[in-house]
Amino acid sequence: MTVTVLLAVLGAAFLHASWNALLRVGTSRVAAMMVLSAGQGVIGLGVVLTHDWPGAAVWPWILASGLIHTGYQTFLAFAYEHGDLGRVYPLARGTAPMLTLLANALWLGEAVSAMETLGILVLGAGIILLAGGVWRSGESRRMLPYAFGAAFATAGYTVVDGIGARIEGQAVVYLGWVMVVAGVAFAALMLALRGRASLPRSGRVWALGSLGAVFSYGAYAVVVWAMTVAPIPLVAALRETSIFFAVMIGWLVFRERMTPLKGVSAAMIVAGVLLTRLAA
Repeated sequence: MTVTVLLAVLGAAFLHASWNALLRVGTSRVAAMMVLSAGQGVIGLGVVLTHDWPGAAVWPWILASGLIHTGYQTFLAFAYEHGDLGRVYPLARGTAPMLTLLANALWLGEAVSAMETLGILVLGAGIILLAGGVWRSGESRRMLPYAFGAAFATAGYTVVDGIGARIEGQAVVYLGWVMVVAGVAFAALMLALRGRASLPRSGRVWALGSLGAVFSYGAYAVVVWAMTVAPIPLVAALRETSIFFAVMIGWLVFRERMTPLKGVSAAMIVAGVLLTRLAA
């Protein structure tokens, strides 16, 4: 891996953590996510309009992924209504690789190596410690089911997208349609659940949500490019440094409380993810 690719992937990891941080800035997490999701849909629409219509075989996967992405965005927005960036992000982001790996082993019959097993154990211990810290720190426990819901959704769309993108043949077209579906579905769901309260009411929310949409789409684009010029396991592992960036942003920017146990558990999650990714 060249220095250029290394810096690009680390930059993508920072962008991923940053768009999550932007959700914490606005007064309404749901409204900010509404703008972000719509922005992703607009970008996706711009992509798909320049390509051919997908074949019938890929549409079930596009629709399934779009709905799972909607669940992910919903759980994540609700989690940030009750928890800190430095607590929610590592739980949501760190749990997903473990779930994906276990799903592949249980349902797809893929063998789990000794390194991956070690990574799962380290990951699991870090997640338990970080989640347990909610009881000791006095934070709202309501964020836990939402954070883990986001993790399950991430694992779900990871598996679905891996299959769907292969059927489509063009990952950029597949992703574009998924974002269009998710943008429409998320807006409909939030209007049903929250009504007019889910709508953005200030220029600041529009600005932050739009910036988040650019960050999230850009981060994914960089990672996809990097995987074409560098080893995929290495790119995937470096991408997970976003957990470190999220914890640091939460601590330094939002002044979230950083206890030794929180720092250790977050480091264990990063280490566990790296072990599972590099073993692939």
